[in-house]
Amino acid sequence: MNRETIELTRDLILKESVTPEDGGCQQLIASRLEAVGFHCETMGASEVKNAWIRRGKTAPVFCFAGHTDVVPPGPLDAWKFNPFEPTVRDGRLYGRGAADMKSSLAAFVTATERFVLKHPQHKGSICFLLTSDEEGPATHGTTHVVETLRQRKERIDFCVVGEPTSVSSLGDTIKNGRRGSLSGKLKINGTQGHVAYPHLAKNPVHEFGPALTELSQTEWDQGNDHFPATTWQVSNIHAGTGATNVIPGQLVVDFNFRFCTENTEESLKKRLVGILDSYGLDFEIEWNLSGKPFLTKKGKLVTAVTEAIKANTGIQTTLSTTGGTSDARFIAEICEEIVELGPINESIHQLNENILESDIETLSEIYESILENLLV
Repeated sequence: MNRETIELTRDLILKESVTPEDGGCQQLIASRLEAVGFHCETMGASEVKNAWIRRGKTAPVFCFAGHTDVVPPGPLDAWKFNPFEPTVRDGRLYGRGAADMKSSLAAFVTATERFVLKHPQHKGSICFLLTSDEEGPATHGTTHVVETLRQRKERIDFCVVGEPTSVSSLGDTIKNGRRGSLSGKLKINGTQGHVAYPHLAKNPVHEFGPALTELSQTEWDQGNDHFPATTWQVSNIHAGTGATNVIPGQLVVDFNFRFCTENTEESLKKRLVGILDSYGLDFEIEWNLSGKPFLTKKGKLVTAVTEAIKANTGIQTTLSTTGGTSDARFIAEICEEIVELGPINESIHQLNENILESDIETLSEIYESILENLLV
């Protein structure tokens, strides 16, 4: 087995890059790419490190996108091995970021190195968009780079994000879209009072009860051929002073829509507010849109990716739009064709995160084939 991608993955895991830290990962990647003709441009914002690394000046522009930050490891004594000392056991590489997503980053690099050496006069441009703010608030990372590129009127034609999308076997699933995410903090106002004198108070918990029932049972849409139906979920609800003899004066409800392209931010807001108004509630809402839904239909990129997976694994991949959000939602603003493809996601964010060593090199070969399919 060729071990160049495995060794680079190990080098990246050794760098403790708990979000929003980069730990030197981007510099390591940049130095490898600069050796084969790339130019690195840093685009840091706040405490976040971002990099835009490019080779070529013409279209089509192909981009590998990913994050160098990882989630905290949790209790170190609960790990089999030190999470920042990559360790191999029974053909698996253990370490924080092994699957999410330092193996993808390493595979991006080695695939590109081989491709450029084979095709120094390749078509178009190859770019890397890297951030250390994906696992955190995601406010100064990819969004900042995308806005900078937008101001410069730079667009991306094709983008592959290295998120761990595979379920049972490497390459069995890719994401060609994601649902939107719209959150809200709802405050229902009542009148605080003594529980023994409810006629002198107004309990916002009781007031909200019927509306909660309707909201939880509402069919927002039926989804479509590409997305499941929109869902509404309460993530937190609280009220009261902590005393058992006090009727609360306010109820606070945190909720989230995961919505498909059958709805918009505006349509969901309007419908939810209408339901609350129908119950005569005194309320206010703070909204936060963290991502719009996007979809890449079958075209050049999806074809290139599915053929690359088939050629290197024999698998006919499945297109999916399920799961949470990723930085692809930001890149989609300047890129019409974008997919996510990466390792098996079974152990991501868990103790003892790991990946099959053999999958690391195969992933690099898949990425190289994608470049071959689009830029030769």
